[in-house]
Amino acid sequence: MIAKQIDTSLPRGVADYLPGRAARLSELEQQVLRVAAAWGFQQVLPPALEFEDVLAIGMGEGLRARTFRFDDWQTGRLLAIPPDSTPQIARIVATRLKDQPLPHRISYAGRVLRHAELQSGRSREIMQAGVELIGLDSPEADAEMVAMAVEVMTTAKLRDFKVDLGQVAFCQGVFEASGLVGEPLRAIQQAVALKDVSSVEMLLGRYPVSESSRSELMALPRLFGGCEVLKEAARIVRNERSRQALQNIVEVVEILALHGVSDCLTIDLGETRGLDYHTGLTFEGFVPGIGDALFSGGRYDDLIGRYGFDAPATGFTCSLFSLMQALELQGEVQHEQRDLLIFNAADDRREALELSRELRQRGYAVARDIIKRDLDSSLSYAAQSGIRAVLVIGGSVQEQGQYRLIQSVGRTEQNITREQLWQQFLPRS
Repeated sequence: MIAKQIDTSLPRGVADYLPGRAARLSELEQQVLRVAAAWGFQQVLPPALEFEDVLAIGMGEGLRARTFRFDDWQTGRLLAIPPDSTPQIARIVATRLKDQPLPHRISYAGRVLRHAELQSGRSREIMQAGVELIGLDSPEADAEMVAMAVEVMTTAKLRDFKVDLGQVAFCQGVFEASGLVGEPLRAIQQAVALKDVSSVEMLLGRYPVSESSRSELMALPRLFGGCEVLKEAARIVRNERSRQALQNIVEVVEILALHGVSDCLTIDLGETRGLDYHTGLTFEGFVPGIGDALFSGGRYDDLIGRYGFDAPATGFTCSLFSLMQALELQGEVQHEQRDLLIFNAADDRREALELSRELRQRGYAVARDIIKRDLDSSLSYAAQSGIRAVLVIGGSVQEQGQYRLIQSVGRTEQNITREQLWQQFLPRS
C-alpha cells in the first residue's frame, strides 16, 4: 500500500518560527514592553477579531484594501482580522477609556495580518510591539516617542541605526500653497516622494505656479540630511503652515538633544509618507542592510475623533521581525541556551526531582533527561539542543556524595558536592 503524501505547506507570506528565532522574537517583544513600562506606559490586549465596519472607521483606504475579511455566522456581520493595532487602540480609548483622565500611555504587542502582493515577497503576518500616547499635543510628547524608540534600539544592542524625522504638515503646507489639485498635485507628490528634482521641474513647466511656490516645490525633494536642513528650509519656505510645522520639528530636535538623542537623527522634510493619516511629526528607524523600517511612528490627531472622542495622539510601532533581522545581520543575536540537563544514573528519581525543583526556583532552566540512554548520547543531545551542561546524579561518584557536572561543548568535567553546586548556581535576581 502506498502511503498518501500529505501537503503540509504553509500559505504564502507566513512562517513557522522554531526554537531560537521564536525566543529572540519573544525577547524583543518583551524589551519593547519593558522600555514602555519604564516610561509609565500600561499594556492593553486588543482582540484578534473585530467587526469590519467598526475597524474600518480607523483605517485609510490602503489598510482597508489589505484587510482579511470573512462572514460571522453568529451575527451575519462581516468580521476582520486587524491589519494594524493603532485603530484598535483608538477605539478602546474612545469607548472603554473615555471617562478616564488624560493622557493615556498605552503599550501593546501582537500579530496582525495584511494582504501582500503575490510577488512582493513580503510577509502577510506582522509582529508588532509599540506605544500610543493619547491626549498630549506638544513637541515634548513627539520627542518622547522618538526618545523611547531610540531606547528600544539601544536596549536591543543595535548599532548604526538612524532615525529619519519628517513633518507632514510641512509638506502639506507647500502643496496647499501651490494651488495644485487633482492629477497635477498627485504627479508632483509622487515626484517629491521619489526625490526626483528633474520631474518636479518638468511638471512645474507644465503646471505653472507662483514664484514662491515654485521655489518651495523645487526645494522639497532636496530638503533631507542633517539638522542643517532646518535652516535651509527656514530660508526658502514662506507659507505659514509650513513655517509652523518647521518650528515644531525644530523644537522636537531641541528637546531630543536634552534626551541625549542627536547623533542618530536625520531630517527629511520632503517625506510624504502618511499624508492622509499623520498630522505632524513622523519618524522611522533604519539600519544599513535592512530595507524595511525597524520602527515607524508619528502624530495622528484626527484618528480617535473618528470614534467620537477628540484627542491628540502620537505613537510608534516596532517591526519585531525587521529588528531581529538587523540584529542577526550585525551578529548581535544571543543564541538561546538552557542551563542544565539532569541525567539520573540512580535507581531512585527522588533526588533528581528535588535538585531540578530547587534549581528552577533559583532561576535556572533545567530539563530532565527522562529517556533511557547512555551518558554519551545525553551529552550529544545537550550540545545539539543548546543546553550548557549535564548534571549527573548517581553512578560511580554518588558514594562520595558528589555529582558530575559536564559541559556539553568540550565535555570538561568536575566533581562537585551539593554545597558546591549551590555555590556555583546562586539564585538569579
